[in-house]
Amino acid sequence: MISNAEYARRRKKLMRRIGPDAMALIPSAPSRVQSRDVHWPYRQDSDFLYLTGFPEPEAVAMLLPGHPDGEFVMFCKPRNPAFEQWEGAIAGPEGACDHYGADAAYPIEKLDDMVLTLLRERQTLCYALGQDGEFDGQVARWIDQLRLRSRAGHNPPEECRLLDRDLHEMRLFKSRSEIALMRKASAIVTDAHCRAMATARPGRYEYELEAELLYETQRHDMRFAYSSIVASGHNACTLHYSENSRRTEEGDLVLIDSGGMFAGYASDITRTWPVSGQFTPAQREIYELVLEAQQAAIRRCAPGNTWDDLHRAATRVLTRGLVHLGVLKGRWQTLWKEEAYKPFFMHGTSHWLGMDVHDVGEYRINGKWRMLEPGMVTTVEPGLYFMPGLRGVPKRFRGIGIRIEDDVAVTRSGPDVLSAGLPADPDEICRLVGAATR
Repeated sequence: MISNAEYARRRKKLMRRIGPDAMALIPSAPSRVQSRDVHWPYRQDSDFLYLTGFPEPEAVAMLLPGHPDGEFVMFCKPRNPAFEQWEGAIAGPEGACDHYGADAAYPIEKLDDMVLTLLRERQTLCYALGQDGEFDGQVARWIDQLRLRSRAGHNPPEECRLLDRDLHEMRLFKSRSEIALMRKASAIVTDAHCRAMATARPGRYEYELEAELLYETQRHDMRFAYSSIVASGHNACTLHYSENSRRTEEGDLVLIDSGGMFAGYASDITRTWPVSGQFTPAQREIYELVLEAQQAAIRRCAPGNTWDDLHRAATRVLTRGLVHLGVLKGRWQTLWKEEAYKPFFMHGTSHWLGMDVHDVGEYRINGKWRMLEPGMVTTVEPGLYFMPGLRGVPKRFRGIGIRIEDDVAVTRSGPDVLSAGLPADPDEICRLVGAATR
């Protein structure tokens, strides 16, 4: 888990970035009501969680670099026995100080008055405008109120600055503790994928395989990081397939894209495998090509390479392979430059991974692809998709959709595949599929 000392270091680093005359405001995520009765399972805002570790809604963190009465101030719901009987125990202002390291904490009802008092002392307001419309309006009202009091010397900050750039650049680089949590998230989801493979057999429904994933993740006190894709047959050609309702048939491939969220950190893993335990020759040709492309991209996950090098490595392999298989015709180098692979591989090879599945962080710096550095974590997920009615493609490939995805940390010595425990070798996969039913 992340220690209070690490949260404190993060806040100190952010305060150095924003400067001594700034105030940073970070609101918690709102809770949402389901079915006009109970609340959806709560997921804290990632920026707020990154800086505080505080898991509750209706809270605001305030950072005041150099303030004599405390640099980290929290506003949250006060303890209330009647409320807690219905909703469970909460930290309250006392708990925000005792357990989460706040220098001072107050009931959320005092936020308005205290913001106005403290904000007029600061030259810069740092806030992530545009992420929470309701809180955006509240910030605008505070600025307007200070403007109305300007004759009394209560001036608003001279500058309003987006907090995202500084904070998200920090989040892009993971600490050892964060990498350890992501490795744990990958290990649990690896077990879930293995369970789904081992219990598979023709005739099972996609939602039955999803239930196997759900069991394995929840028994480790973990939740899905996103709605799992369990796509059999030609459904695997639909990138964001979500129905998970088809009955699997002999000869089908099953593509499962499923990740978990452990202690606030995500994993994101995809495997594609034959429900009957054996690839057809055509399926294996495509599978081995995608696997070769993924391995080429993973090798590029090292300092000194650019973000785009991963995609370039994968698409070179895919293009060359598609020519070899007769899907594309011509010189592969020319076809690669023309992006002739795009009808069959239409998405990117990678995305940042961290507290969010598609995590924060710039992909380009000053218009150029950024260099990979130690501490970054990315997915590597090439694929090939041949819709059933696709013309100009050999018939044996039509209806095949394959994606292979792993989570990779960039280290000084090269790529560290956090999800390496889940087999990708086709022979290993075939030995695993249906093992629990044999």
